Amino acid sequence: MTLLLKAWGYYARVSKRWPVIETLVPFLPLIAIWWTVAELQIFPPAFFPGPAEVAQSFWTLLYKGILTAYLYDSVVRLAVGAAAGIALGIPLAILIGLNWRAHLALWPILLFFQAIGDIAWLPILLIWFGFGLTTMTFVIVYTVLFPVVLNTVLGVRSVPIELQRAAASLGASRWRILTEVILPGAMPNIITGLRNGLGYGWRALIAAEIIVGTSGIGFMMFDARRAGSVVEIVVGMIVLGVLWYIVDNWILAPLERATGERWGLVTK
Repeated sequence: MTLLLKAWGYYARVSKRWPVIETLVPFLPLIAIWWTVAELQIFPPAFFPGPAEVAQSFWTLLYKGILTAYLYDSVVRLAVGAAAGIALGIPLAILIGLNWRAHLALWPILLFFQAIGDIAWLPILLIWFGFGLTTMTFVIVYTVLFPVVLNTVLGVRSVPIELQRAAASLGASRWRILTEVILPGAMPNIITGLRNGLGYGWRALIAAEIIVGTSGIGFMMFDARRAGSVVEIVVGMIVLGVLWYIVDNWILAPLERATGERWGLVTK
């Protein structure tokens, strides 16, 4: 028992110094189970490759430049679509959150289209725009838009009206009330919307690439299916998970946490 406590204390100190260790350790049992099942050949190796085969395929795709090229295409598409969705979503949400007439007119429409999944648009988008960047960009914008709008509206409407009246009584203009009272108060919700929107947009992008893409990680996985290469499909899945974990855990989550701390919603 004492030995276990010492080991745990050592692990806590090391993981605090190198956070990447704390990230990797939970995956070790999963990798061990994966390796064991592959070695026992419960399933045919062609259908269930082991970690060694996946690692070898990863380095092969990386060496040939296929993985980096496809990953670059996916990231650029996500960045363009997400930027457009955010640029449309935040001003629209502010309008809906502050103006009751806009809320009355637009809120039912938002809820209606939110219920229509992004992939449900693909058949008609293929008729309108064909197989290309426009179709995938529309899917990403559509997917990112709703989490951003809904969370931002929630944030704007949750700012106490007393704060706005207090600022107005001190002579603040409408613009200053918006930029110095409402937006700061809504910022934690806005960041949450951005985090959720990017996550949904990433998944929608991969689905769109599988169906209509000619490049990208989703296309690579679908192309591997046609070639019967399960190992390349697994590589694509791991790359997707690792990339999103890095973006969410090391960029978006700290940004959300820092925003909450800045405006007094959480404490360190």
